[in-house]
Amino acid sequence: MKILILGINFAPELTGTGKYTGEMAAWLAARGHDVSVITAPPYYPQWQVQEGYRATRYTSETWRGVRVSRAPLWVPDKPGGLKRLVHLASFALSSLPLLLRAAMRRPDVVMVIEPPLFCAPAAVAAARLCGARAWLHIQDYEVDAAFELGLLKGKRLRQMVSSMERWLMRRFDRVSSISQRMLARARDKGVDEARLQLLPNWIDVTAARASAAAATRNGRGAADDVDCADYRAQLGIPEDAVVAMYSGNMGGKQGLETLAQVARVLRREPHLHFVFGGAGHQRDVLQAACANLPRVHFLPLQPAERLPALLACADVHLLPQRAGAADLVMPSKLIGMLASGRPVICGAAAGTELATAVTGRGLVVPPEHPRAMARALLTLLRDPEQRRRLGAAAARHAHLHFHTDTVLERLESALVQFDRRRAAAIREQPR
Repeated sequence: MKILILGINFAPELTGTGKYTGEMAAWLAARGHDVSVITAPPYYPQWQVQEGYRATRYTSETWRGVRVSRAPLWVPDKPGGLKRLVHLASFALSSLPLLLRAAMRRPDVVMVIEPPLFCAPAAVAAARLCGARAWLHIQDYEVDAAFELGLLKGKRLRQMVSSMERWLMRRFDRVSSISQRMLARARDKGVDEARLQLLPNWIDVTAARASAAAATRNGRGAADDVDCADYRAQLGIPEDAVVAMYSGNMGGKQGLETLAQVARVLRREPHLHFVFGGAGHQRDVLQAACANLPRVHFLPLQPAERLPALLACADVHLLPQRAGAADLVMPSKLIGMLASGRPVICGAAAGTELATAVTGRGLVVPPEHPRAMARALLTLLRDPEQRRRLGAAAARHAHLHFHTDTVLERLESALVQFDRRRAAAIREQPR
């Protein structure tokens, strides 16, 4: 099949949507499909274009068998409501010439990754012009999240933007998302049930298991090769210490101030160490809040090949989340946490899909409630058997539902069926 993917984030970004879009494109190309991607220079989560790329130029490259065309965009130093909108709009406009040129190659499917929804109108139009099917994959309901988190405000503005969003979503032949609750939200926005597809994020469970096994075999982190680096030794953390870890994007939706408050509440626990790894515009704020706290360590965002080793060096993973965001986004970092075979303490309201995903594989506390998270962490700190039991359940769940080949083979099957129906419809047209 000829598959065209349009999305602002792509490899070599190490986290978030770009990571998954890159892995999906490479996996499909390795299976023999003709895959092209239109994207921007890598800039996330640092909100700074990476070295070797330019924000002001059109460029092209071949990456792991995928044709990649990059369009210029504006990247703000500090993303906010209006700045974020201008940022997304700049890519939607600059990517138009690339999209029209790619449509001339007559792809079978045009897949647009949300965010940004700004790209959806052009993607639908291009698909219709070249006779392709249009597929919208939702990683994040950016419109709903922006209003829920206060990045955008105003009742009339929300009504207008939501109405446009509903109209656009109903134009797509297929709409997929990463969780059942996010699919339900698409249904509420008027997408027909027959057009919905579950496409969760994924992880190489085999690599995660190998790192977890190496960590256990060699003193929770010391390993025989660089792929399972001894992060504890690097940070000066004793082997008998308990490590509570957060690793991922450090942005506004995560509610990272909770982490600093938990570390402050438990500052007198001598065997407890905190490791916070990642990048984003809130990292400096978090680091400043932890400046005078003992046993708090910071790491930069780690390369993808070393992430399983890092996650396996934790004893407990912390997953804070802002109230109201749990069913608007499903944190992709959760899958890596589960696959590492370590329990997760998650801030999420009862009844949300995020809370359901963690229940039985960790502990769920109210969002933005640092004392509740501290109490849960203290419980696991003092009960190694409960940590082991919950961690084993987490690893089993990840293997069953989120292994890379399991998820992407379902995607490939859906794409092939999609194309067969299109071919049949063409054959049935009167000549």
